[in-house]
Amino acid sequence: MESEHSIQKKIELVVSQHHCHIFRANVGKIRTPDGRFFTTGLPSGYPDLHGWRDWDHQAFYIEVKNATGKPRPDQIAFHKMLMKFNVIHGIARNTNDALKIVENGLVGYGYK
Repeated sequence: MESEHSIQKKIELVVSQHHCHIFRANVGKIRTPDGRFFTTGLPSGYPDLHGWRDWDHQAFYIEVKNATGKPRPDQIAFHKMLMKFNVIHGIARNTNDALKIVENGLVGYGYK
């Protein structure tokens, strides 16, 4: 099974070739050398990728999952917040899903 990291890299490349700017969000916790934990400034559940469409400047968010991956509760909560504001976002398991989300302006694609 293809890793989420591999899928994510392919999505970044393909979406950037379709008149979009796309960026990887580095989220999570790391342990500092003195043993403390550092959490990034992005909110819990923030999607893996975000960007905008060059043609209309609409923002989009993409959560990358492999074939069997499921969103965590914090990712579902972030999805619900995006739904309230009708923001383009979804779960992409491959490049076709990502292009479908971005090009068609889908809201909540892949979430149940």
